[in-house]
Amino acid sequence: MSECDASMAGEHPGLLQIPGRDPQAMLEAILASMPAGDLWVFGYGSLLWNPEIAHCEVLPARVWGHKRCLCMWSRINRGTEHEPGLVFALMGGGSCQGIVLRVPRPQAEHELRLLWKREMPRAVYEPRWLRCHTPHGVVQALAFTLPRTSPSYTGALDESQLLHILRHRRGRFGTTLEYVVRTAHALRQAGIRDRAVERVVALAKRHGL
Repeated sequence: MSECDASMAGEHPGLLQIPGRDPQAMLEAILASMPAGDLWVFGYGSLLWNPEIAHCEVLPARVWGHKRCLCMWSRINRGTEHEPGLVFALMGGGSCQGIVLRVPRPQAEHELRLLWKREMPRAVYEPRWLRCHTPHGVVQALAFTLPRTSPSYTGALDESQLLHILRHRRGRFGTTLEYVVRTAHALRQAGIRDRAVERVVALAKRHGL
């Protein structure tokens, strides 16, 4: 799975070592490495407002060492192959506030397979088990991260590029703008202040989007 070699994986123990980038092989590796007990999933984007997996508990959570960034090309869900949109990614650096969803162990494999179809149709993310700090302690949760070496990483986008994408890009689940606005609303509802997300929404409003 990883785009890093074995030596780099040793420096990042949460990064799974999977040959190639076959989604099914990556899923089986995740299942084999699942921590004991119930399944926890970290939500920082659409999982905040549309988890689509059956869960029995939701807790606020923070991950250290990763941050939420609107810097991942979306060629299916919020854009197309020729006109990609954007979605949030969990990138290295800083910290990220979100939620963790708890799935009872008996249902964990079934629900994870459903989630995989949505999040990993092209095996773009690097799924990792990350330490998530909650009001009830630390849990090991599955998080969908993105390395800067990924071809799906946008790099820096200027304001004009971002506005063009917000105006025009649409995929099977709707527009990039809808996705950003819904995520911003879900963050506010959860009592989470993310100034970077708020700046994108404010930019869209200033330009009448």
